[in-house]
Amino acid sequence: MESLQLLNGLMMSWLLVAESALILEQFLFSSDAAEELKGEISKKNHELVYLHSINLVDEIWKETRPEPPMKPVRVHDLKYAGVDVKSKLSSLRSELRVAGASAIVISMLDEVAWLLNLRGNDVPHSPVMYAYLIVEIDGAKLFIDNSKVNPEVMAHLKDSGVQLRPYEAILSEIESLAAQGAQIWFDTSSVNAAIVNTYRSACDQYLRKVASKNKSGASERINGRTAGPTGVYRVSPISMAKAVKNKAELEGMQSSHLRDAAALSQFWAWLEEEISKNVVLTEVDVADKLLEFREKQYGFMDTSFDTISGSGANGAVIHYKPEPESCSVVDAENLFLLDSGAQYIDGTTDITRTVHFGEPTSRQKECFTRVLQGHIALDQAVFPENTPGFVLDAFARSSLWKVGLDYRHGTGHGVGAALNVHEGPHSISFRFGNLTPLQKGMVVSNEPGYYEDHSFGIRIENLVYVKEVNTPNRYGGIAYLGFEKLTYVPIQSKLIDLTLLSTNEVNWLNEYHSQVWEKVSPLLEDDSASQWLWNNTRPLVKQDLYLT
Repeated sequence: MESLQLLNGLMMSWLLVAESALILEQFLFSSDAAEELKGEISKKNHELVYLHSINLVDEIWKETRPEPPMKPVRVHDLKYAGVDVKSKLSSLRSELRVAGASAIVISMLDEVAWLLNLRGNDVPHSPVMYAYLIVEIDGAKLFIDNSKVNPEVMAHLKDSGVQLRPYEAILSEIESLAAQGAQIWFDTSSVNAAIVNTYRSACDQYLRKVASKNKSGASERINGRTAGPTGVYRVSPISMAKAVKNKAELEGMQSSHLRDAAALSQFWAWLEEEISKNVVLTEVDVADKLLEFREKQYGFMDTSFDTISGSGANGAVIHYKPEPESCSVVDAENLFLLDSGAQYIDGTTDITRTVHFGEPTSRQKECFTRVLQGHIALDQAVFPENTPGFVLDAFARSSLWKVGLDYRHGTGHGVGAALNVHEGPHSISFRFGNLTPLQKGMVVSNEPGYYEDHSFGIRIENLVYVKEVNTPNRYGGIAYLGFEKLTYVPIQSKLIDLTLLSTNEVNWLNEYHSQVWEKVSPLLEDDSASQWLWNNTRPLVKQDLYLT
């Protein structure tokens, strides 16, 4: 990262106190980020000074600081989680033994939630809670505000062998473990600098104490050895375990996506009708109405991110968020891009559709069709196991590249099962630094796009999961993988230039729409939504130019 970008991102957490020092609030940044900043500023003869007992933001807030979230934690039912906490902890402890660690500190909120089969409400759009977790070979401690823990959660944790500790006690526990000679596993890309630095300081203190005893002839021995505490610095093993969904998690994702598709069918039927009657609707009105339809579905908990509802030029802003005082009207004259998702009790959804309620231009149709071709190419990709996601990125861009077009975002991100809508460690992106291989059971988005500044934006996004594919050959004796769709919502045929599609691509679209009708129509009780779904899932033939 360029030093200027890094410093801009840290403006709220450090203060220039002289011409030679920067103060950093070390709870706010990972150990890796702090070390990166330290290296950057040292090039300018500056020193990074860590704050230990004061938070600069708190000093500005004083009595006006907002109260921390206090919503209750809930148990994530085993029928959705698939694996009980004891089994997850046992697997993690096996990893600790192999790595030579006696404990691990987990600070990523979704990793804590996944490992303990818990969900929370502390972060908008993400069912997680503010907490730290320390797992040792013979125990585990959850650091959390006790007021969030009801009797059901307490019993769940006790049965799993997890003790409760105050949230603010994390550093004293780290010091205690170091004093006992614990070899602690840290993922320094996520664990904050305060925890890592506390451990390192405690280790130094431990070694000084041992050295002092040795001078007097004494010898410090812990668990039969004289070695002192040493950090084990590795990527969290939970990240990969969480990314590879088990059978129950995939079933929950499939079920929640079908209910979500029913809500979207009702929504699109409503919106088309309103636009045909020239009802004035803003981008915010549309997003709010979509939320109403989703809220009626079983297990709905929240949206999975702020809905991107972009008409015309706003659709070209990749992370656009409409605001009531400045948003545009959704009409029949412009392309409309809707990127939205939901958190259900059993799964997480993320879908983008681009539509036109009037007559699209030939330029818009060509761009849309080339994005669709990329979407189809990636959906049909077959690849050997151990293939990292970046290898597949060109599949989604090839049709755009042929005419000199492209898009400036990744093609796919990992998605949690009733967890964060963005999760790692895998991705499908032109950023080739991520070497994480795609594995059977991973969920990832397929979302190529094209954006014409000040004019329109196009994106077609489905979620898929990685599955094993039966190929006639197994070169190298390895398995081959492909994708299975989770998202079942029609892709608007009106925007397709059929002259650009191959017979294979038309067949893909027809088969997809056949599956959409078969899977979603039984969930629709509303006649208008059923009719809309029927109209938008009819098969295409080459002679067709438009389909309602």
